[in-house]
Amino acid sequence: MKKIHINCDLGEGGEYDDKLMPLISACNIACGGHAGNQETISRTIDLAIANNVEIGAHPSYPDKENFGRKSMLISEEELEESIINQVQLVQRIAAEKGAEMIHIKPHGALYNDAAKNEKVAKIVLNSLSKIGGNCALYAPYNSVISKLAKGEINVVFEAFADRNYNEDFSLVSRSDPQAVLHQKEDVFQHVFYMFSEEKVATLSGVKKNFKAYTFCLHSDTKNAVEILQYLDRKLVKMNIKIQKK
Repeated sequence: MKKIHINCDLGEGGEYDDKLMPLISACNIACGGHAGNQETISRTIDLAIANNVEIGAHPSYPDKENFGRKSMLISEEELEESIINQVQLVQRIAAEKGAEMIHIKPHGALYNDAAKNEKVAKIVLNSLSKIGGNCALYAPYNSVISKLAKGEINVVFEAFADRNYNEDFSLVSRSDPQAVLHQKEDVFQHVFYMFSEEKVATLSGVKKNFKAYTFCLHSDTKNAVEILQYLDRKLVKMNIKIQKK
C-alpha cells in the first residue's frame, strides 16, 4: 500500500484539533506570531504525541490582528528575531515533553512572501540556520526559498489540498471566491491528481508538472474534519494510506 503525507496547521484556536490530529501525518503548530501561546503549543504537542503525529513549528509575521495573512513592513532584524523566538518556543516545549520538532513551515503571508521574494526568503533561512538542528523546511515547489535552501536545508515540497493554483504555482488569492476548495469530493480529486500524476490542475485549466511530498489541509477550512475523514476513506480504496510516524 502506498503512503501519503498529510499535514495540518493546528493550535490556531480552532475547536476541532482533537478530531483532526488522528487523521494527519504532521502538524504545524502556531507559535505566537499569528496565533497561539505557550499553553496552546503545549496542548497541541500533547495531542501530537498521543496520535503519533510529527511536530512542526508554524512561525508567522508577528501579526495576530490579521492572522498573519498580510505582509508586514518590519525590519530584517525584528523579523529574524521573531521567527527564531517562535520556533525555539515550540522546540523547547517539545523537548521538555521528550518529543522532537521535525520541521518548520512559515505561515500565511510569510510563506507566500518567502516563496517569491528573495529578501524575505533569506531572512527565513538565516533564522533557521541560527536555530540549528536538522529540521526540514516545508516550502512550495519551484519557489525562491526552496531554490535558495538547496544543499543547505532539507526542503520538503508542499502542496495545498484545499487551495486552487495559478499557472506560476502560486496560490489563487483568497480574495477570489474560487481560491478555497470546500467540497470534499473536489479536495480528493485535487489531491489524488497531484499525488498520482505529479501534476497540478490550475484554476485556468492548464495542467503543469508538479512535485509535492506533503499535502496541507487548513484546519480553518469549512468542514475540515469531514474532508479529512472522506480523504482517508477514499484514499484507502485507492490503496493509499495516510502516513504516520
